[in-house]
Amino acid sequence: MQETQPILRVERVSKAFPGVQALDNVDFEVRPGEVVALVGENGAGKSTLMKILAGAYTKDSGRLFINEQPVELTSPSHAQEMGISIIYQEFNLTPTQTVAANIFISHEPRTPGVLGMLGFVDRRRMEREAQKLLDVVGANVAPEAIINSLSVAERQQVEIAKALSTHARVIIMDEPTSALGEDEVHTLFEIIRGLKEQGCGVVFITHRLEEIFQIADRVAVLRDGQYVGQLAIAEATTDKIIAMMVGRVIDEFLHKEEAPIGDQIMEVHNLSGGVVQNVSFDLRRGEILGVAGLVGAGRTETARLLFGADPKDTGEISIDGQPVNINSPEVAMRVGIGLVPEDRGNQGLILLLPVRENTVMPTLTRFANYGWVDRVAVDANAQEYVDRLNVRTPSLDQRAMYLSGGNQQKVVVAKWLLSNPKVLILDEPTRGIDVGAKAEIHALISNLAKQGMGIIMISSEMPEILGMSDRILVMHEGRMTAILDRAEATQEVIMAYATGQQVNNDVEKE
Repeated sequence: MQETQPILRVERVSKAFPGVQALDNVDFEVRPGEVVALVGENGAGKSTLMKILAGAYTKDSGRLFINEQPVELTSPSHAQEMGISIIYQEFNLTPTQTVAANIFISHEPRTPGVLGMLGFVDRRRMEREAQKLLDVVGANVAPEAIINSLSVAERQQVEIAKALSTHARVIIMDEPTSALGEDEVHTLFEIIRGLKEQGCGVVFITHRLEEIFQIADRVAVLRDGQYVGQLAIAEATTDKIIAMMVGRVIDEFLHKEEAPIGDQIMEVHNLSGGVVQNVSFDLRRGEILGVAGLVGAGRTETARLLFGADPKDTGEISIDGQPVNINSPEVAMRVGIGLVPEDRGNQGLILLLPVRENTVMPTLTRFANYGWVDRVAVDANAQEYVDRLNVRTPSLDQRAMYLSGGNQQKVVVAKWLLSNPKVLILDEPTRGIDVGAKAEIHALISNLAKQGMGIIMISSEMPEILGMSDRILVMHEGRMTAILDRAEATQEVIMAYATGQQVNNDVEKE
């Protein structure tokens, strides 16, 4: 008979950061063999609660119980010893070490010790055990591979294998599907079902509400740092969950307003570099060009070539009809291109710095005279864009690390808007942010297009691509396979080109 008492329970837990009450008397529990979907808008307190459970944060007040025994978690390693493992949304891997070393970090298999001394790391055994875990998660990577050489999806699979290596009874997954393709998501769900059968409790944090109905047994909702309530999956609906999350009804998720399409602002011809091969397109003022494709299609790599972050092998780029040689991000900025990167935490922001410094960083020289920075002008400009984008922060002095994911994304967008770009490249602009913040980002993108900016929007979310794009560029294995007008684009057509099927059919017809 399955246990009924919770494996893990928190009672009236609170946590505050400077200027922010992240959690306010929150209750939460996880039972054996169940998947609890934890949802809420960014800033609701989900990540803070999970970091307390994982031993990364110390609670200010409240109690925590494991198997109904009170505990005080003092560190992540202590949490692991107590049977709690977490997979963070932002990867927690050492990039220069091997896959096997990352999976077994801090609990490596060792050779027998001598005279009471600890044995050496048994690398062969570690790689054998790592391979077993990689097989379980369906990862097609070698245990001896270096993390830096892996794709985003492969790194996510290593994170899952790492969590499984601790034999945890509670596994917390923070947006685990955000970097995975459809096949990888299916594999992950099979792994989760296997964990349930073994009696594990799984906490599944996601902003993809459709996933809840595929994998969760119960939905728990946080709003503004408080526990709102829960629903059994049998009684849950999308509308009910959203109403609990935001305290209001959001009628329109995709807020695209029609913008007049103007003259050509950018032309790209035969762009190649790395995995990218012979990509050509044009972009017009006021146009949103969506870029679709599966994991590994070369979308992010194309964005980096356009921005000069990676060197191109061949290709010609023109801005306003004038050829430009973009060989660095500095040149890209100078000719009017901005890039909001896929990984906002590591590439878009310096999390330890305040909102002010993050906002003005690319344009700081504008406020400097003879080596002195005009702090009044800096504050005025940073505050202007914080207000324009409705960044929820106590002040410009707030460190970026304490903002929610949606507000972090707004700060990244703000810093590029301050540079007055003609072309703005957005790589996964709404990844890992909630429905409310997502609607705000969509409205912002539409407004920028209405002002005449050219937008290149890379997204793995099909509704976002279909709902926001004027035209859609589809990629497969580094090549451009189609450019579709909004009227002719459907999910089926895009997927046919994204998987190479439609390309093959077109070749056969010829």
